[in-house]
Amino acid sequence: MATLKPAKVRTVACPSCGALVEWVPENRYRPFCSARCKGVDFGAWASEQYRVEATDEPGPDDPSE
Repeated sequence: MATLKPAKVRTVACPSCGALVEWVPENRYRPFCSARCKGVDFGAWASEQYRVEATDEPGPDDPSE
């Protein structure tokens, strides 16, 4: 009979502080290491420290098309 090897637990770096975090369902803050790091990241988004670059697309009434 073959023996099963335990699955490797994936670890990722916390986006806020860089600490290694196990990617398991029991970690309710993943990918963050704690509620504090999750809150810091949320605050950065809320204060617009992070931005997603966008390009201006011509509107449907734009004559330059």
